Amino acid sequence: MIELQSHSSPLDGRSSTDTSLSAPNITAPRSKLAAMEVDGREFLSTPPMKTVRFGDSVANTLAKFKKGDTRDYELLKHQLSEPDIKDGQIINWLQEFRGCVTQLSKDHEQLIYVVLRLPWLGRSQAVVDEYLSFLSSLVSAQTVYLRTCLRMAVSHFTPGRIQIQEGDVNISDSDDDDENLPRNFDRCHQALQIIARYVPSTSRFLMPILSENFPFVQKSSRSLECYVHNLLRVTLYIPSLRREILELIVSKMLALDVSAPRAEIEEVEENAAIHQEASGAPQDDCLFNMDEDEDTEVNTSTAECVMAHPVAERLDMLMAVLLTYIKDMCYVNGSLELERTKALYRDLMYVFDKLVLPTHASSHVQYSVFYLCSIRLGLAEAFLDHLWKLLQGPSQPPVVRQAAAGYIGSFLARAKFLPVATVKACLDLLVPWLHLYINSQDSGTRAFCDITLHGPFYATCQAVFYTIIFRHKAILEGNLRKGLAYLQGFNLERIVMCQLNPLKVCLPAITNMFAAITRKYQLVFCYTIIERNNRSMLRVVRSSLGGDLVSMNTNPLDSFFPFDPYLLKRSGRMIVPLYQVWEEPSDCGVDTLKKEIKKGSVEDEDDFLHGETPHMDTEMGVTPGSFESHLRSPSSVGSPPIAFLQLFFIIIFMWTMGSSWFSTHYCNIKTLQCLFFFFKHTHFMYLIMSLKKMYIACI
Repeated sequence: MIELQSHSSPLDGRSSTDTSLSAPNITAPRSKLAAMEVDGREFLSTPPMKTVRFGDSVANTLAKFKKGDTRDYELLKHQLSEPDIKDGQIINWLQEFRGCVTQLSKDHEQLIYVVLRLPWLGRSQAVVDEYLSFLSSLVSAQTVYLRTCLRMAVSHFTPGRIQIQEGDVNISDSDDDDENLPRNFDRCHQALQIIARYVPSTSRFLMPILSENFPFVQKSSRSLECYVHNLLRVTLYIPSLRREILELIVSKMLALDVSAPRAEIEEVEENAAIHQEASGAPQDDCLFNMDEDEDTEVNTSTAECVMAHPVAERLDMLMAVLLTYIKDMCYVNGSLELERTKALYRDLMYVFDKLVLPTHASSHVQYSVFYLCSIRLGLAEAFLDHLWKLLQGPSQPPVVRQAAAGYIGSFLARAKFLPVATVKACLDLLVPWLHLYINSQDSGTRAFCDITLHGPFYATCQAVFYTIIFRHKAILEGNLRKGLAYLQGFNLERIVMCQLNPLKVCLPAITNMFAAITRKYQLVFCYTIIERNNRSMLRVVRSSLGGDLVSMNTNPLDSFFPFDPYLLKRSGRMIVPLYQVWEEPSDCGVDTLKKEIKKGSVEDEDDFLHGETPHMDTEMGVTPGSFESHLRSPSSVGSPPIAFLQLFFIIIFMWTMGSSWFSTHYCNIKTLQCLFFFFKHTHFMYLIMSLKKMYIACI
């Protein structure tokens, strides 16, 4: 059976194949006629579109299917699946389905699946409106299809698939060059909003679908960017899902972040720059710019925005979208919306505590919190207060407390937007806590260097040292005497000289730089302890006990600084203005140190720690001092050297020489210089042997 059908005329409300029009309609004003065009045709002077279809009406087909006759039912599904289906056919089908929506029970799941897959996004507005009307009727009358409708809308959050033929092989790829993507995304979100309006429980069913449809992290940058962009748009009209959506996005970004180590990104980018300079070829253009990002600093010149590292390129895209979302949520027409900002901060901190803080060695995702805190000082102070509570909370796992200390130190050092007053306020909390910890441990049985027992203490010491390295100039600036008095009030010497020996645990680069700065301002002299610590860990080929090489962790805290220099290019444009770069100190006596640190580093490297964080697989052995190892008890391991024994030996030596020898040789400046040189730089037993030789020579 073949039927001829046409669209219903909106002027007379009739559905007919008669193409004649009455005279009054023809004499309508020309201004109105000019506005009524469909697909470039004047509506009144053109006959309605006719469509050809086979089979019975939808209502009769459903009735036949109920009785067991499936011929028209299968024919209906076949016609709906035609790739060349016309707009008029889609509209007619949807109108009929809408008229019998109450009959579309669970038995017709396959038919509904075919209807929902109709190509409605790229069609005329009339098709879109009819499709959305059918969608609202379906979820209202048959909530059993709610998940199916949600999956349909979410499936269009990424570019569609196209077939690319290369020789005899067909390759399926995403259509990244589709110019209609923004319009299609708008229509998908319109569909989701309609569903959410008619079904209040939409959010409960939508979140699992959003998680299931998240593209694999190795998909194209465009697909990942589009999907994350659309996820964040969902939070605008379903705000109850924002925390879960942020958690989903951050978890996927962390997977990318940890799979692209900082050193690997630097190496790939450096090699790409060298290759490009050698070949003289320009970089590729930026792959994708979201329309909403055009007025932000995320859009960069085409010569600088593409990362050579593929994983870093994907992460850069996602970070740009997330940072732009944070900015757009906090500012409305250039004005800060404080309540919206606070709500976003609470949601992001929930995700930070759950995912970011426990993740070791992430390099970039945590900068989302960094950027949010830069918007208002109160947010930065709240972030520091939150980390401080985690650090001093005895119920928190040690790994979380150590991570919190690392974030405090790195944030205080690198956040340019933090005033000196805030830095001082944090130091006024951290340093007294260290002294209280020393008071509680110094006289006990656990007063020795042990990472397992005192991990949070060592992490806090390193955070304080790191902060002083970066911020000492700002603290001393303006009033040097007052600044020195402030730093002297910390009694850093007690922390450095305590039996827990933090200098032995902290990273060597931080220890050496801290020692140089504190020596310059005569705050504390650390080199004696550093040299003793170095002598206790001499590199050897074999273990002193024999056998294979002994593996020793030269980074016992497993330290990393979460706000080390930002490497991503697109999103980096929003971070660089807020970031405190490393400035080499002057007149600190660290020339040798700087040579070692800069060895093998890239040009214009910001971080003085570059290349200094030891790897976990370093092969080392421990050569204990033969004299010190016998004189120390287990409780004194890690304590300052037994200088009183060395001083006692020198006094006895001078007494045994007699006053006549001393009066003869006290003016021998060379002899005294050698004596004190050996006293400062040699091992105790070596000092005894050297003094004995000197005595024989003098006789």
